[in-house]
Amino acid sequence: MRISEASRASGASARSLRYYEDEGLIVPGRFSNGYRDYCRSTIDRVLVIRSLLESGLPVRLIKEVLPRLTDGPGDVGTDVVCAEFLHEVQSYRDRLAARIVDLSAQQAALDAYLREAQPSDA
Repeated sequence: MRISEASRASGASARSLRYYEDEGLIVPGRFSNGYRDYCRSTIDRVLVIRSLLESGLPVRLIKEVLPRLTDGPGDVGTDVVCAEFLHEVQSYRDRLAARIVDLSAQQAALDAYLREAQPSDA
């Protein structure tokens, strides 16, 4: 699909899609005329990128963790992982966990409201 279709499918602007490509986060194919060609797996990857960005993870960290999140289970490898990087990823993970707790509480509150607001059959 072309960039306009990919933008609609992913919710990311065409400008964002070009930025993700410039940063090496995605690699769309190309048509013979040079236009970008986005496949479903690239759109799925964009959705993960957007989620990570919305959660506050900076692009430089996304570059490092994205392959492990989208390319299936992988080996961290024999590279020495910087303690600062691990701290940043852990901090992100903690923020994400807190967000999940908050969203779960909001969902429970809405569920309770809906139960109470429903007319009873009695």
